[in-house]
Amino acid sequence: MTPSLRDDDAVIVSIARTPIARARKGGLVEVRGDELARQVFAAVIDRVPGLDVGDVDDLMLGTAAPEGEQGFNMARVVSTLLGYDSLPGTTVNRFCASSIQTTRMAFHAIRAGEGDAFLVGGTESTSHAAPPVGAGNPAFADAARRTETAMASDGSWSDPRDGGELPDAYIQMGFTAEYVARLSGVTRAEQDEFAARSQRLAAEAQTSGYLAREIVPVTRPDGSIFDADDSLRPGTTVTGLAELQPVFSPAGSVTAGNACPLNDGASGALVVSGRYARAHGLRPLARIVSTAVSGISPEIMGLGPVESSRRALARAGLGVADLDLIEINEAFAVQVVASARALDIDIDRQLNTHGGAIALGHPFGATGTRLIGTLVNGLATDDKTLGMATLCVGGGQGMAIVIERLS
Repeated sequence: MTPSLRDDDAVIVSIARTPIARARKGGLVEVRGDELARQVFAAVIDRVPGLDVGDVDDLMLGTAAPEGEQGFNMARVVSTLLGYDSLPGTTVNRFCASSIQTTRMAFHAIRAGEGDAFLVGGTESTSHAAPPVGAGNPAFADAARRTETAMASDGSWSDPRDGGELPDAYIQMGFTAEYVARLSGVTRAEQDEFAARSQRLAAEAQTSGYLAREIVPVTRPDGSIFDADDSLRPGTTVTGLAELQPVFSPAGSVTAGNACPLNDGASGALVVSGRYARAHGLRPLARIVSTAVSGISPEIMGLGPVESSRRALARAGLGVADLDLIEINEAFAVQVVASARALDIDIDRQLNTHGGAIALGHPFGATGTRLIGTLVNGLATDDKTLGMATLCVGGGQGMAIVIERLS
């Protein structure tokens, strides 16, 4: 039975993701980003029996690297690959929050009365993408030199926001994590403990079949099937993590073990109005309650979830204590721990209770909708109601979305 809905409610009626694979050596290395998106959207559509795709107003696709194979307005390429020439498409880039941005755009369009059905999501084939944005660019090289100078090998450092220089818009993400560690006081031991927790919980979620409920298998070019995340490292221990050397600064605390890997993957959802869901007998999985975006100094972008979460919660008339589950994208353990503390999140009870990107991986453009899908899955599994997904964004932003499970 369809729950009571307002006409302009934006509700998720179908959501899915591909398995997440390690970039350049994992199970999706031969699959293009547009093909990943095609397959996940095909599954999202198939999960809504009787859906007339002609009713869908737009396909909105996020990616953090809209160039090369992921260029040329990839969303429109995907709509034609799906076989729907009349389905328009737009490609969106808000780096790591790109697919939450597409979900937000559908939410806003429905509230404004400018559509009733939208396909949203994101894709990222890091295996097929160009080298890191800015590599070879003199501005990128200069930013790296200034960052290394600010973070001396003896452990001393100067706050990159001091001195009146322009922000390091091209800063390497690992250095932002080191800055957050210095500012927040989150220790190397605390980062390793959180990373080990992520690996343990994700391994349990994979073994129990929890993750499989989110995943649609991908058919690879050779006809073989890829159906499980391959970035997990079961058996990871704090002792083992403590043996890893810092990556970005000899005196630093960020290692390959307490940061997310590079990944490939795609995610997608169908968001419709309450009016459309009711008229077509669709069962909403969750209602979008509120969203928010915020800006922060690029050098400490990892703290982006703090202000964006506060704004989204204020718009929803909620506090952190009202939430049953919270997903903070695990770009780096340090920024998750620091953000959780700033927001007074109960890490054990509320946060990333089935692991996160340190274990599962972070295919940039796809991660936002992946987080929403994990929330939908978790709220249904635990018979809970309210959740929030939030993440930091390269270049100095944060984004958050609050959802309500509908049963």
